[in-house]
Amino acid sequence: MSLDTADGDEEGSEPSKGQTARVNRRTTAISPGTRRGIEYVGLGITGLLALLMFVFVAFDWLQTLPGTLGSFGTAGFEQYRSTGRWLDGQLGTRVFQHAFTLRAIATGVLVGIVGPLVGTFLIHRQMALIGETLAHTAFAGVAIGIVAIAFTGMAASQENLVLVALVVSAVAALGLQWLTSRTNSYGDVPIAIVLTGSFAVGTLLISAFRDRIAIGIEIEDFLFGDLAIVTAQGTRMVALLTIAVVALIVINYKQFLFITFDEQAARVARLNVSGYNSLLIVMTAVVVVGAMQILGVILVAGLLVIPAAAASQLAGSFRETLYLSVLFGQLSVLGGLGIAIGWSLAAGGSIIVVAIAIYILAVLLSGRSAASLSIH
Repeated sequence: MSLDTADGDEEGSEPSKGQTARVNRRTTAISPGTRRGIEYVGLGITGLLALLMFVFVAFDWLQTLPGTLGSFGTAGFEQYRSTGRWLDGQLGTRVFQHAFTLRAIATGVLVGIVGPLVGTFLIHRQMALIGETLAHTAFAGVAIGIVAIAFTGMAASQENLVLVALVVSAVAALGLQWLTSRTNSYGDVPIAIVLTGSFAVGTLLISAFRDRIAIGIEIEDFLFGDLAIVTAQGTRMVALLTIAVVALIVINYKQFLFITFDEQAARVARLNVSGYNSLLIVMTAVVVVGAMQILGVILVAGLLVIPAAAASQLAGSFRETLYLSVLFGQLSVLGGLGIAIGWSLAAGGSIIVVAIAIYILAVLLSGRSAASLSIH
């Protein structure tokens, strides 16, 4: 398989017979041109929203600096809070004026982009459980962070716990790939072992050391997610990780596409398949840790998988699947946060329920039979 044909009906390439059949099974109520226009408008709005969130994060950081830069950052940050107060006045709420709400929204918007992007590659490689597994390793990372705080004198803060979780999750991701490549068991056996083992280790460490240190964050917040635990440092970390992940996907798009659809051919072509697999799984770990603050360990995999699965029901090419997955991810995050804030519900559960509703709607609109629901 060449890189050109791997992407189906991308511009400049002809779809295969099987791909044409899958496209024809979809509803044709909207013309292709109109549909593509809607997608581009949605992507433009998403890009503008992401840019606004990056600017907010920049102001939030600048206000911590002394001198002119600090004053500039404070002025910009207060402008966002003023917008939040205006929004509160329009909606009759008292939440958007608070800094932690704005940081939570910024974090949600950014992980709503990178989560589905990485998830699209995962589900097309039948690796949907990888996100769930790495979420559990991130929980073990939080537990290891608690132990590190207890014995090293590290500051007992949420930022340090997330940083340790990021490192542990990335190392565990590489370890999982190594274990999978060297076991004779079925492919999902190492995943099950790492998933349950990491959660078991986290549980043991927390039960042993939780009462020995004073930290103002409940472990349950990491299990189920909580808007209140999203800090300025955590939001900045997510912003930097978002830039890094998107840049890596753009730079290595053709290589990721090649190994996704024909890994054996990629090996024959002497592509560094192992290296790109490692890169993909580490990016997944990064996204998981970033999204864990809002969604929690238990639900974080849903943001990787569900929007991408919904996009696969409707898309006519892999690139369109990426576009739609980002749009569905944003709808899930913004809709879920709106429900959570409006009705005082858990943000993680609200986001995933909205994502599932979008997925069900996509299945109904796709016109596919049960036998044609494959995302390949």
